[in-house]
Amino acid sequence: MSAPVRNPDIEYTTDWRERYLGIIDYAAIVLWVLETAGVAAAALSAGSAAAAGVGAGAAGTLGAIALGSTGPAAIAGLTVAAVGAAVAGGLSAEKGMAKDAPTAADKLGEDFYKVILQEEPFKSTTVKSILKSYRWAPFIPVATDSSMLSVLLLLSKYRLRNVPVIETGNSSIRNFITQSAVIHGLERCNGRDWFDCISANPISKLGLPFMTPDEVVSVQSDELILEAFKKMKDNQIGGLPVVEGPKKQIVGSVSIRDIRFLLLKPELFSSFRVLTVKDFMNTIASAIPHTGKVIRPLTCKPDETLGSVIHALASNSVHRIYVVGDDNGVTGVITLRDVISCFIFEPPNFFDNYFGFAAQEMLGC
Repeated sequence: MSAPVRNPDIEYTTDWRERYLGIIDYAAIVLWVLETAGVAAAALSAGSAAAAGVGAGAAGTLGAIALGSTGPAAIAGLTVAAVGAAVAGGLSAEKGMAKDAPTAADKLGEDFYKVILQEEPFKSTTVKSILKSYRWAPFIPVATDSSMLSVLLLLSKYRLRNVPVIETGNSSIRNFITQSAVIHGLERCNGRDWFDCISANPISKLGLPFMTPDEVVSVQSDELILEAFKKMKDNQIGGLPVVEGPKKQIVGSVSIRDIRFLLLKPELFSSFRVLTVKDFMNTIASAIPHTGKVIRPLTCKPDETLGSVIHALASNSVHRIYVVGDDNGVTGVITLRDVISCFIFEPPNFFDNYFGFAAQEMLGC
């Protein structure tokens, strides 16, 4: 789901600071594609505006602003006109079709794979140009002889999703340690005194969830799926609960990892601009073997123990569990990062002494 990005200007070095530019997330690439496609759809639909005496550039810019798609395009150094050129062939192919934005987007969806492989600016857009968009992470490794405390701090307090492992004095990557791997490791510690004295506590006693009910970011099932992904981007989170009604009763969950289905399933991408969260979940569920139903979101009550939460997260291989009240309304979210933070304490000056100034700069400390 993510990959380290090497610096093409450095052929060989033992210094990881020079060799790697960061880690890019697969979801970030897909989100950039979708938002850029939205800009292209606006530029495409501007064809009729130009015919009516309105400049295509102006109409395309207005369309891009309306779609909220200027950010990623700006990151990549693209103009609306340039993105529109990516589907210029679509204008001639669409003769006789209405030039409204939904129609343009639908047509773009049908031909998307051809466009992204053969047309500009998609085919020549570099990884480096979109690297620092949504869900970018700095490359902060640990050595094989590093302490696990440093790994756990990076995965919790310093908000990395995975930590590269390199050989001491060598910038080559040996492996990665993820938040999920740590949670599975913690579950196997059941029965050890240090684990049990913490995990036996109710989550409420440990201060979980680390938010108030008003701070929970959710999406209604009848909202557009793009709105759900936009909320994740704006709030820098990896998933959110799908709710219904004023009491926000939970009916599902959407993760940023689910965004891949928009490209993997053409029928979803062709209607991505009008697809609701509910329809999105149902379409994904239909492809799941044996059940064919929307998977119930993982939930817990405030009086459940941390140990039971860890078991639920590990056995279901998910990244978050939702805290609900008696009416099944969402009152909080507990992530893998939150769980890990319950088991560690950062000694004074540990970060300064262990990671050094370069890592602090990358993490923005």
